[in-house]
Amino acid sequence: MSSPPAHLPLDHITIVLQRPRYAENIGSVARAAWNMGLTRLTAVNPENTDPERMHRLATRMAAGLLERMAIFDSLAEALAPFQYIIGTTARLGGERRQLISPAEAAQTVRSLGPDNRIALLFGPEDRGLSNEDLQFCQATVHIPTASAGSLNLAQAVLVLGYEIFQAHRVRSGAAEKPADAGWSRTRSIEAGRSFRNPPLATSSELEGMYAHLQEVLQVMDFLDRENPEHWMLSIRRFLSRVRLYSHEVRMIRGICRQLKWFKNAKNNILHWRKNRHCQIVQSSANLNPPETGDFFIKSASADSMIRFLASFAPLR
Repeated sequence: MSSPPAHLPLDHITIVLQRPRYAENIGSVARAAWNMGLTRLTAVNPENTDPERMHRLATRMAAGLLERMAIFDSLAEALAPFQYIIGTTARLGGERRQLISPAEAAQTVRSLGPDNRIALLFGPEDRGLSNEDLQFCQATVHIPTASAGSLNLAQAVLVLGYEIFQAHRVRSGAAEKPADAGWSRTRSIEAGRSFRNPPLATSSELEGMYAHLQEVLQVMDFLDRENPEHWMLSIRRFLSRVRLYSHEVRMIRGICRQLKWFKNAKNNILHWRKNRHCQIVQSSANLNPPETGDFFIKSASADSMIRFLASFAPLR
């Protein structure tokens, strides 16, 4: 079995096929990926993985990709370890805005560097990726064609793979220049010193954060009760452009926990005030309360602070 060029740092990139229908197409994708130096392949809920049919189109060169191919039952599970996911679409309009070209996607992949695991996500042959599938993606690629028709699966993999291959090639006699200095893996601080950015948050971490955000925003009545996913899509797009690190995801989830605690505490206080579960008396012995009234709580229990705050909470 032949090997792809060893000098290309592409082992961190994986082709992910969502519900591929035909074994021959999986084999063709393997061959296209191998020719562009991509050596990792994943299939999610494939309809047919007949080895003979796959190998017939993959040929002997790309047989290793099929032998190492990972198969998953759910897209969320398959994408969980990846830090950056690029989806593909032939359809335009609707929710599919802010599309990028294959060349732009390749430069983004190169700028992220090999410390981040990257998934190139392709949909079923007959209908492509759904809006739900694309929610996992930080970027979406559209490959324009001269006609209204779309490329077949292997052709789409080949076009995107070629752009990534070209972006990573080390041309003889030409110094490499980072595609995006703002997001390069290593940034210079001063002469002779540099530091390496940590890997981005994984898809699993991001999905946990989005679920946490949706829960809290629904409690705060920020999201439309009838269609919260539509509002969350805008939040996903915004945060996808930021490219969050793991510690930043943990910080956002910490904010969510505090907001949820505050909302619950406020509700408890208002409930206590309305039902008068605690004895509150106005001091008239040694203090002269202001016009608004000072309240003191005769209680030695652990919730005395909540009861004190309750005296200032407006009744509803």
